[in-house]
Amino acid sequence: MIVTRFAPSPTGLLHLGHAFAAITAHDAARAGSTAAGRFLLRIEDIDTARCREEFVAAIFEDLRWLGLTWEEPVLRQSSRGEAYRFALGTLEANGLLYPCFCTRKEIAEEIARAAEAPHYESRRAAAGGPDGPIYPGTCRGLTKAQCDARIARGDPFVLRLDAAKAAALAGPLTFTELGAGPNGETGTIAVEPLLFGDVVLARKDVPAAYHVAVVVDDAFQGVTRVTRGNDLFAATHVQRLLQVLFDLPEPRYAHHRLILDETGKKFSKRDRAVTLRALREEGVTPAAIRARLGLTSR
Repeated sequence: MIVTRFAPSPTGLLHLGHAFAAITAHDAARAGSTAAGRFLLRIEDIDTARCREEFVAAIFEDLRWLGLTWEEPVLRQSSRGEAYRFALGTLEANGLLYPCFCTRKEIAEEIARAAEAPHYESRRAAAGGPDGPIYPGTCRGLTKAQCDARIARGDPFVLRLDAAKAAALAGPLTFTELGAGPNGETGTIAVEPLLFGDVVLARKDVPAAYHVAVVVDDAFQGVTRVTRGNDLFAATHVQRLLQVLFDLPEPRYAHHRLILDETGKKFSKRDRAVTLRALREEGVTPAAIRARLGLTSR
């Protein structure tokens, strides 16, 4: 049975890009003569400072207008703190987490210095990953006593994954791509566990970063096929690593094309003209939305 999900963050109104992602996931679960798959809705509201209940209600309204149905109850990430803490605890128990006290300015300065240094780790840090320059590991070598002292005096910090140690523990990994990545990647893909470097997995104001929450929740909900835009294709590398470290099942992935505006950029929640609410108010129909997105009517 195919189990898919659509997992928006309630930080604004849904737009055409969201509609494409939601319909794609919904139709993948409903495909075939029996239409026996499951389509789930998850509200990724873990960042409580940015999320709004009015946008949660708008998500339900827009998806129903599109003709989509999903299983109840809807999972809310804001209720899943204990699950995320448990997952992070397994990493800590294996010595795979470390506190990082660096400010953004300090990280930028260290990366600038790394660009001038000859050794391999510095070149890799300066070269960067999908999200920009990779954190150079400044705090990775701090002793436990040093970390405890800084935490005790109230220094702000985040928790980072020791990616090299994690990769060594996990061993070679792959994931199955049923769709296509941004460069046409498909089939069995070799995981690059160091692609994002020592990624942040938790911070004071957010109990778990996206990478942790998404793999924990996908496993909890029994998701078997992750359908999402190919702008998240690279994120699959770190998420497959975390799935192994958390001893979670491996879903298959189906990344899809992005819906872009006239200038070739992704739609923004700030652009009210392409929100589903605005289009609905203009008299646009769900069938017209599907046609505009190049999707088959159901």
